[in-house]
Amino acid sequence: MRRAVFPGTFDPVTLGHVDIITRALPLFDELIIAIGVNADKKTMFSMEERIQFIEKTFEGENKIKVKSYSGLTAKFCISEKAQYIVRGLRNSTDLNYEQPIAQTNFKMAKVESIFLICSPEVSNISSTIVRDVMRNDGDFSCLVPSSVTRKL
Repeated sequence: MRRAVFPGTFDPVTLGHVDIITRALPLFDELIIAIGVNADKKTMFSMEERIQFIEKTFEGENKIKVKSYSGLTAKFCISEKAQYIVRGLRNSTDLNYEQPIAQTNFKMAKVESIFLICSPEVSNISSTIVRDVMRNDGDFSCLVPSSVTRKL
């Protein structure tokens, strides 16, 4: 079974995440959307809310599992018997950030990283931008799936 992990904070899930997840699905038998607990990040949404947003967005898609984890992504992959990590790239800055992490994950756990280039129409979206728009009472509906807008 080809199992992949798509790790992130997903605070909140965005249309950029949805783009990568949708395009990764045909490549794997199972895709675990892994919501990481990062002690250095203060989140806007609770873990439960973030899980609900993703589960509602992909309701009925049986190849997707949503799980939370803490610690190293490589160790999580080992515990889940996942052979791949999926990452979305918006630009060269993302690649420069992701490359050494991917090399370290391979060295530690023999887990391959698969990079997918974001579709142009969502390459400007990040959770950070979405949170900023939300905090300042802007219209964020064009940046997130309806599961997020319905909740708020």
